[in-house]
Amino acid sequence: MVRIKAFAPLFMALVLAACGAPTDETNTLNRGNGLEPKSLDPHFIDGTWEANIVGDILVGLATEDAAGKPIPGAATDWTMSPDGLTWTFHMRHHVWSDGVPVTAHDFVAAWQRLVNPKTPAPYAYNMWLIKNAEPIDSGTMPVSSLGVKAVDDDTLVVTLEHPAAYLPELLMHQTAYPIPRHLYAKMGDAWSLPQNYVGNGPYNVKDWIPGDHVTLVKNPRFYDAANVHIPTVVYYSRTDSEAALKQYRAGELDTQNPYPAVEIDWMKKNILNDIKSVPYLGIQYVLVNYQYAPLRDRRLREAMELAFDREALAYKIRRIGELPAYAMVPPGVANYPEGQSLDFKSLSNDARIAKAQSIMAQMGYGPERHFQLDYLTSTSPDATRSASVIQRMFAKIYIDLKLDPVEGQILYQRLQQHDFQLGSAAWIADFNDASNILDLLRSNSGNNYGLYNNPAYDALLNKAQMEPDLKVRGQLMAEAEQMALNDYAWIPAYFLVTQDIVQPYVKNWIANIRGFNRTRWLTLVGKKPPS
Repeated sequence: MVRIKAFAPLFMALVLAACGAPTDETNTLNRGNGLEPKSLDPHFIDGTWEANIVGDILVGLATEDAAGKPIPGAATDWTMSPDGLTWTFHMRHHVWSDGVPVTAHDFVAAWQRLVNPKTPAPYAYNMWLIKNAEPIDSGTMPVSSLGVKAVDDDTLVVTLEHPAAYLPELLMHQTAYPIPRHLYAKMGDAWSLPQNYVGNGPYNVKDWIPGDHVTLVKNPRFYDAANVHIPTVVYYSRTDSEAALKQYRAGELDTQNPYPAVEIDWMKKNILNDIKSVPYLGIQYVLVNYQYAPLRDRRLREAMELAFDREALAYKIRRIGELPAYAMVPPGVANYPEGQSLDFKSLSNDARIAKAQSIMAQMGYGPERHFQLDYLTSTSPDATRSASVIQRMFAKIYIDLKLDPVEGQILYQRLQQHDFQLGSAAWIADFNDASNILDLLRSNSGNNYGLYNNPAYDALLNKAQMEPDLKVRGQLMAEAEQMALNDYAWIPAYFLVTQDIVQPYVKNWIANIRGFNRTRWLTLVGKKPPS
C-alpha cells in the first residue's frame, strides 16, 4: 500500500474547508502521520498514511479490532457457500453521519464505481476477485455485470471468481469501503471534499489544512459511539521524521509514524517503552526498471543482487529489528510455505562480491570502466543514509550509482510513471495473503512499477487463484515467487517492522502485524497540555 496518484482539483478545494485546529489539547490525539494525503476518497488513495485517516471515518463490511484483526463492521455477520464462491452479508442497521441509512446499495454503488474504467482508482485490481471485475476494469464488460447484488437494503450477495478465504481481511481495505450513494449521485467526486464529507465511521471530517493536518471529530451517529473515548484526532503531515521526533519529545505529538531509525540508540536509551515495533507484513526493496535496456540483462541484475549487503543495511545501518530479505514474501504470511530464497544466500559476502565482479568483467566492466546507474530515492534522513550505503556497495562491483533524492510524494509519482532506472520502494500488505505481495510483479498490475513481464509467472499466479486447496495454492504461489527470485526481478532489502512511538498516556495501543491502530479503540489518560 504505497502508490501515489495526483488529484490536484480535489486537493486545491481543500482550503475551502479550513476551520482551524482544536484547542482542547488534553482530549485531542495528535498523530504524526508521514506524508501528506492526496484525497479522503477511498478510491483515490493508496498509502498507509491515507488509510490511517480514512479508516477513522469510513467502515467496511469488516473492520479492525484493537489488534488489527477482522471483526464485523458495516455487516453484522456473513456466510459463505460450500464452494467458497458466494458470500452473503447481513447489514448492520446504522446511518451515515447525515442520518441517512447505510444500505447494501451503498456498497454496490461503491464497488461499481471502483472498477469502472472511468474512475482513476489505483487499487481497482484489488477487487478483481469479484466476478467480472477484471473485464469491467479493462472496459470489455458493463459495470452492471459486477458480481455484487443488493437483494434488499439489508442483504448483500457477493460472487467471486475464485475462492478467497482471506476475503474478510480484504474487506477491511479502503477499496472495499462504501460511499454515500445519495451524496455521490448529487455531487459526484466532490462528495469527499471536507465540507461535503459524509461517513459511517467513528469520526467526521472537521477540516483539512493542506501541508499540515487533517482534523477529525467524534461522529455521534456512529453505531458504537458510546465506546469511542477520544473526541478529536488530528493527523499531522510530517515527512521529516527527525523533526517529528523533536515535536514528540516536546509533547506536541502523541504518536508518530515513522520514527527515524537514525535515532534508535537515543530512543532505546530514553523512551524505550514508547517504541512500538513488531514484525510487519511489509518489505523494503529496490525496483529495477525493465524499460531501461541494460537492466533487462539478467547478468547485471544478478551482479547487483550479489553486491547488495542486506545484513549491513538491517543490522548496522537501521538496527530497529528488521530482517534481511532474501525472498519477497514476509515471514508469517497465512497459508504460505517458507523456504523460497535467492540462490546465493549461503555465500559469504566476500564470495558474493567476487562473483559479482566476475560477472561485471564478463560484461566488459572493471576498475577502468564503470557502469552508470541512477537511483531514485526519498529525501527522508533514513532513506538518504541507506542510499549512500547502497552507493558504496555497488561501487565495489564497478557500478557508479548517481543518487536522485526527491520528496516522498514525488518519489511515488515517478515510480508509478516508470520514470527511474533503480528506485527505492516499500510495500505493506493490504491483507494477510501472499498474493498481495506477489501481484506486484504481475504484468498487468498497476503496482508493477518496474514493468517486469513474465508470462510463466503470471500463469502460476492465475493457477493459484483458481485452486481451492489452500496447501496446493500456497505451493503454486511459492513456485512463482522462486521463479521471480531466480530471475532477479527486483532487489529485496529487508522485511519491515512497525515504526511507531506512542506516548505513555495513550492507552490500548496494540502493536500488530497489520500496523493499524484505529483511534476508536484508544484512550487518553493523564495527558497534559504541551509546555
